Amino acid sequence: MTGKTVKLTVGQAIVRYLINQYTIIDGERHQLFAGVFGIFGHGNVTCLSEALEQVQDRLPTWRGQNEQSMALAAIGYAKAKLRRQIMIATTSVGPGATNMVTAAGVAHSNRLPVLLLSGDTYNNRLPDPVLQ
Repeated sequence: MTGKTVKLTVGQAIVRYLINQYTIIDGERHQLFAGVFGIFGHGNVTCLSEALEQVQDRLPTWRGQNEQSMALAAIGYAKAKLRRQIMIATTSVGPGATNMVTAAGVAHSNRLPVLLLSGDTYNNRLPDPVLQ
């Protein structure tokens, strides 16, 4: 494999992968991931949110008010689109991630596709004070 090396953050690599996933609907090519619902905070603001901002024209992002409602809205979108397109819900680390668990169960039991991404803590420093 030869080619130019591209340096990306993990967030940029994830977003680049997501915007390059397509599906065929009635003979036409459509993006698989239609958009992102997000609450950005510690754990995902410095990586994923910055990468998403760079591709707003291809992967629009809407700020949510509640993690569970964002995930349930993503499930509703998948159902309305007959499982052919998917929304993403992303949260910061901590309670935001656990608030999506109920929606994950709903998606699983109804076999509806949704991508739920939660943030993570920094591995090289301890928060002081501890956040949530």
